[in-house]
Amino acid sequence: MMTMRRATCRQRQSGIAIVLALWLTVLLTVLASGFAFSMRNEALAARNAVSLAQARAAADGALERTAYELMRPQVAGVWKPDGQVHQWNEGDVAIAITAVDEAAKIDINTAPDILLKNMLMVIGGLDEQSAGALVDAIADWRDPDDLRRPNGAEAPEYKAANLKYVPANAPFETVGEAARVLGMTQAVFQRIAPIITVYSRQPGVNAATADRNALLALPNATPEAVDAYIDLRTQALADKLLTVPPFPPAQAFNSGAANVWRIRAQASLPDGVTFVREAVLRPSPDATRPLIALAWLEPSRSVAAPTLSSPASDGRHR
Repeated sequence: MMTMRRATCRQRQSGIAIVLALWLTVLLTVLASGFAFSMRNEALAARNAVSLAQARAAADGALERTAYELMRPQVAGVWKPDGQVHQWNEGDVAIAITAVDEAAKIDINTAPDILLKNMLMVIGGLDEQSAGALVDAIADWRDPDDLRRPNGAEAPEYKAANLKYVPANAPFETVGEAARVLGMTQAVFQRIAPIITVYSRQPGVNAATADRNALLALPNATPEAVDAYIDLRTQALADKLLTVPPFPPAQAFNSGAANVWRIRAQASLPDGVTFVREAVLRPSPDATRPLIALAWLEPSRSVAAPTLSSPASDGRHR
């Protein structure tokens, strides 16, 4: 009897040991898997960080190279701030850049009321009365006095709207500042933001480089006329003509090219990491500081490079 009890006890102890061994094996497996997963994530993060740093450096270098090209004497064959895409490779990094003079946009500090009003109606989607009131509010924000326009807004109106700020009574310093104007909704601002600037200091628009929405914002411009002009302009650039044909609706609001450039440089690596740098630069006569950066932006970074169209090959980089 005693022998049987001892045998049974040994069997129970053996079973418990097997269960414990199994649980210990499972625990060690879970720990090992977690450690391996953690190390894999850290390795991927490190690799992505290295790729992003490489793409950032390449984009910044391409931007500086573009500024150099634009500062060269303007003769046949040199780069121009006309929106053409230039592409080349630096090792395994694909570079694509565009440069446009800032007069392609509407300067909210210097544009006349009629141009701002039409922009707010056509692009912003406002009715005539609302657009007129918002133009007055924009003017009240940027003028140096506290005199309120008929439909504008000065400090009392901002306080009555329970806002914690008042108009600057000075020119807009950034495009984003326009979103603070009383009456400017987020929806309207998002529509007009891509075509406005504070850097050109021009009263009108350079139709030779302006995009479709900026051209549509011009009084008396129709979608049909704008599309026809863009086709004509594209063909002129493809034919490498020295001058682009004028756009008749822009004659009353036409400005030449501003000596301020908006450059967008995109660097893409084979692993899919893409970095985009955008800057607004103005050349300076000071030899110790040949370029002044008015804006230095990082619009986006992604793992999938967008498709670019109408490439203009450098001719020296393949």
